[in-house]
Amino acid sequence: MKILRVISSMNPVHGGPSQGIRNSVPVLEQLGVHNEVLSFDSPDAPYLGSDPFIVHAIGPAKGPYAYCSELKRWLLAHLHRFDAVIIHGLWLYNSYGTYQAIKAYKTRNGTAPKLFIMPHGMLDPYFQKSPGRRLKAIRNWLFWRLFEQHAVNNADGVLFTCEQELLLARETFAFYSPKRELNIGYGIQNPPPYSITLTHDFHAVCPVKFDQPYWLFLSRIHEKKGVDMLIKAYQKLLHEAGTLPVLVIAGPGLDTAFGKQMIALAQSTSQIVFAGMLTGGAKWGALYGCEAFILPSHQENFGIAIVEAMACAKPVIITNKVNIWREIIQGGGGLVSDDTQQAVYEMLRQWLSSTGRDKENAALAAKNTFEAKFDIGKAAGKLFNTLKSIDYGI
Repeated sequence: MKILRVISSMNPVHGGPSQGIRNSVPVLEQLGVHNEVLSFDSPDAPYLGSDPFIVHAIGPAKGPYAYCSELKRWLLAHLHRFDAVIIHGLWLYNSYGTYQAIKAYKTRNGTAPKLFIMPHGMLDPYFQKSPGRRLKAIRNWLFWRLFEQHAVNNADGVLFTCEQELLLARETFAFYSPKRELNIGYGIQNPPPYSITLTHDFHAVCPVKFDQPYWLFLSRIHEKKGVDMLIKAYQKLLHEAGTLPVLVIAGPGLDTAFGKQMIALAQSTSQIVFAGMLTGGAKWGALYGCEAFILPSHQENFGIAIVEAMACAKPVIITNKVNIWREIIQGGGGLVSDDTQQAVYEMLRQWLSSTGRDKENAALAAKNTFEAKFDIGKAAGKLFNTLKSIDYGI
């Protein structure tokens, strides 16, 4: 089987979709599934060239819709080489543009590769209901009626990373009626084994003392991620407890207006450290070294960094707006609360008062939950079997 992935950008700064491709493709290759990626990146983008699979960069895209004039021509010339096409993400030209090109190809040739859309949480009702997204919600409604509903409803299937994402997608837009809703799961590759080098890599870029305990937030510095709630809850608990593990906030976005607000908000204490975006050994060193991983998000489709922490045997402290929260609760690998400042504060206080044995048990449960639910081998196998059964009608 040959699969083409179509994505607006493979830039790792953009988070989950590109990382999900990087996680799954090598494992699918072991199953005999050939993958190529078509992206709207500029061919000379610095983050391209090191992936162990083919990336066709046909950009750069233009404008906020990421229009790429080369898309249709490329697809019409190359679709014959693929059995299936997976569109990663919605609301940009890579979704509706690909759908239109496949329609044109089928009209011309009488047949076409199977088409699947993987929304990566972009059909979550949060994006239409959040008070800070009113203009974008109106835009999305218009785009849905004009473009996206046709792509979603006429694709051979919509691929979801977990059951919660699938259920939430049904709540967002009228005229949502896909041919198939397919929960294929999601996962990551095993992390590199721990070594002291990883710890040194982390401490080389983060001003935390070598033997100092810390809690870790690792994600984009964005209001959706609940960073402000976390800082305020931490400050309140610090005032009451007198001493806490350091709070390390790592991720891109410190140079945005919101990021600068978070830096200012945290200035009252030296116990909060901003580490910027961590990659490679520094990222894994941060995960292996933390006492717990915290992501109090208002909306999270899957949370790759959460699962990476679990793979490193680290308990996770999250909200029930992270779509894999049920798996975390069932596995016992962490704590889950509502996405309010008070609830996050109470969750941090609960973790602080936990015994050493409780924390060790949570760490073991986190690792076991990763192996049972989120190992990429199982997720890739499920994707392969799902696509094959539809492709061959078995």
